[in-house]
Amino acid sequence: MRIDVISAVPKILKSPLSESIIKRAQAKKLAEIKVHNLRNYAEGKYRQVDDKPFGGGAGMVLKPEPMFKCIEKLLSRRRYDNIIYLTPQGVKFNQTRANKLSLNENIILICGHYKGIDQRVIDRFATMELSIGDYVITGGETAALVVIDAIVRLIPGVLGDSESALSDSFQTESKFDAPVYTRPAEFKGMKVPEVLLKGNHKEIQKWRHQQGLNKYMKTRKQK
Repeated sequence: MRIDVISAVPKILKSPLSESIIKRAQAKKLAEIKVHNLRNYAEGKYRQVDDKPFGGGAGMVLKPEPMFKCIEKLLSRRRYDNIIYLTPQGVKFNQTRANKLSLNENIILICGHYKGIDQRVIDRFATMELSIGDYVITGGETAALVVIDAIVRLIPGVLGDSESALSDSFQTESKFDAPVYTRPAEFKGMKVPEVLLKGNHKEIQKWRHQQGLNKYMKTRKQK
């Protein structure tokens, strides 16, 4: 899988993309992640990538020219399954969408900033507008990292058997993982549930399913 990320502030992405499972995926050549500095596609002495919105109002808008140049250059080199604009106004990102995107070969992630990007970029290129939640963050870079982390770990071979993504929250019928414990079996008067100590795998799976379901119902009812 190749993921191209377009950003006006690429330094935000540098460290997270070079650590942990994402680093491992790239080292194994199972994922290729390229970050493109939008300013490299801007004109003029100051490489300006933003301007005031037509019609007035607060904030700045990322200009169309640098975005078009960057995306068109990428499209001239390969076919992309999805070109995704990360925005609070997009469809909700969830495990189902992560599963589907992990099957893509090439993806472009467009990071908004300030008040967003010129609508003409979205109209021309975006195949999907994607949101990680109903809240506002400084820019799309953080959202891009969430999406990358969620889909890269699903690529076969990225995780070992002990880290299998198939048992993660939202991949099972109970939605949430059950509580997990390790040694010691008793700590400060708190004991590990007895069912986990008996080695009856059928009962353990039943317990885990119910615990995950209970947690899901309790949490999702909270406002």
